[in-house]
Amino acid sequence: MRDRVAIHLWAATDESWRGRDGDRPVVSGAETFIAGTASCRVHVTDTDALCARYREAGVLHPNGALIDKPYGLREFAILDLDGNLITFFERIA
Repeated sequence: MRDRVAIHLWAATDESWRGRDGDRPVVSGAETFIAGTASCRVHVTDTDALCARYREAGVLHPNGALIDKPYGLREFAILDLDGNLITFFERIA
């Protein structure tokens, strides 16, 4: 939790898909094969200060430097402990 905001993600720990014969679809949304392939975007204010904190913590994505995008957003990205991408952004004038 930060600044009264909590983001709830779930673990990709469902192993029930292993050994299926193909008759039933995979539907839990928490299958282990999706770990490290998910992402989310979080709208924040003061991306510069937040990015500086994450830079100090050493968790910035290797290609996730703070940048102004041509579509009017200032953003940067981090990786969580499972390798999922989390992008923080704010609108710019």
